[in-house]
Amino acid sequence: MSFTSLKIGDLVSRIPIIQGGMGVGISMSGLASAVANEGGIGIIATAMIGIDEPDVSANPLVANVRALKREIRKARSMTKGIIGVNIMVALTHYADLVKASIEEAVDIIISGAGLPLDLPGFLVEGAKTKLVPIVSSARAAKILSQKWLSKYNRLPDAFVVEGPKAGGHLGFKKEQINDPDYALEKLVKEVIETVGPIAAKCNTTIPVIAAGGIYTGGDIRKMLDLGAAGVQMGTRFVATFECDAALDFKKAYVDAKQEDLMIINSPVGMPGRALHNKFLDDVENGIKKPFKCPYHCIKTCDVENSPYCIALALAGAKKGKFKSGFAFAGSNAYRVNEIVSVKDLIQTLQLEFSQAQS
Repeated sequence: MSFTSLKIGDLVSRIPIIQGGMGVGISMSGLASAVANEGGIGIIATAMIGIDEPDVSANPLVANVRALKREIRKARSMTKGIIGVNIMVALTHYADLVKASIEEAVDIIISGAGLPLDLPGFLVEGAKTKLVPIVSSARAAKILSQKWLSKYNRLPDAFVVEGPKAGGHLGFKKEQINDPDYALEKLVKEVIETVGPIAAKCNTTIPVIAAGGIYTGGDIRKMLDLGAAGVQMGTRFVATFECDAALDFKKAYVDAKQEDLMIINSPVGMPGRALHNKFLDDVENGIKKPFKCPYHCIKTCDVENSPYCIALALAGAKKGKFKSGFAFAGSNAYRVNEIVSVKDLIQTLQLEFSQAQS
């Protein structure tokens, strides 16, 4: 059995896979276009996308918007496939990045790390950009649907439901991460049951996309059997030749053992899943890393009490400099054992999918 397609409004992705947005330079035009060329949905992450711009400290807004527009155009020049962006609600320049993405006619905006309650308000007449919130509960999906209906007379084009096995910042409390009540399978079913009737009343459907800890083609099959329309995968795409991170970043995944995965308290006020290293040990032991906050990139960042700048830590890691940073990773990162092409990865997932039992 081959992959089914994923329909989000009038967009049709040949395979039911969205490549997750991985911030501070991990998923840019290189990875996004490669995934789109294989029939998936490629996502450019906007979090501190302009970190390498020469004027980023002096004018982070201008630098980030410029870099975002450039990356979207670059991706477009490399693929005729579906290209989206991931824009966290918690970003200080959220509104500007959304507007820039719509100006560039990006296919999809995926938005989490907070509820994107006002996202439809940025659409301009004739805009075809699809709006896809990330939620971690059926309650959040219901609130968003009702708010968008009452204020904008529209529903989300799809929902991404992210469970606690994801990499990076998690929308869960620490004690919920390993609680079966918050398992992705349960969350996906609850969201489908909640948004299905809301969509039916409006004579439409809202595809639900499962995310967080999906690793094999068998995992994809399992989620589709539960009623999900597709999946979002991040970790699996890091160890690809086309991923925009440095080789040493990818090698950190290849070398990781299961015990290297840890939950950290991020300066932005959320737990996050990362690969253990000396930098994080130092933070844990109260060794404060000297920094000024040059960007104030996240609204919720506790600048006064932060032991380090998360933007600089992630930017350093992206370049393979782990003395001054660390890598976020999903719960299955330890299963990565080689770097492959996006094409080979998709073929492997397809094979696993077809071999899996429904």
